[in-house]
Amino acid sequence: MGDPQPTIDQPVRLEIDPNGEMTGGSRRYDKLLGDLEGLYRDEDAYRALLAERGADALMYYVYDQRYQEGPGALIVGTSTLLPGTVGDEYAMTRGHLHAISDRAELYYCLSGHGVMLLDTIDGRSEAVELTPGAAVNVPGEWIHRSVNVGDEPFVTLFSYAADAGQDYGIIADAGGMRTRIVTDGDGWKQVPNPTHVGYARER
Repeated sequence: MGDPQPTIDQPVRLEIDPNGEMTGGSRRYDKLLGDLEGLYRDEDAYRALLAERGADALMYYVYDQRYQEGPGALIVGTSTLLPGTVGDEYAMTRGHLHAISDRAELYYCLSGHGVMLLDTIDGRSEAVELTPGAAVNVPGEWIHRSVNVGDEPFVTLFSYAADAGQDYGIIADAGGMRTRIVTDGDGWKQVPNPTHVGYARER
């Protein structure tokens, strides 16, 4: 007898709308205002928004499609980040480093106007502006989060290795990323984050 044949997954047809709706996906999950405790520097502005809109106010949502969790498989999905500000900071996702930190991720902008904010443990920081048709290929070892600097939903198509996982705590434990994206008259700017205390692996 020869070796057993590997299980072959079935191809999946996806329909992806520029507004982020995805047909054929595995799941959708929502991030609500109440889930973002500690994300924004201006705690008073966050509390005021919480009182005004309630903890169940939708901030962003994600569709994904996954056919297995093992190495070699890809997760594909869409992220839709709603517009707005908290204090002078633009709406953002929690952000993450992959749990297997050398795993890369591709983001392609479908609609809206955003910034991919990126840090490395060894001290580098970048802010990549994204508009429809632009993409950013995020290498492994880069912490990354999406920021909506426009006045409509910022929608990206993403893909990454199914075994990558996410480490969300690395940003929270560091007091946020090294920089923040804030309003600047008619646009945005990148400013130092005074609450950042360094990532655990660089302390």
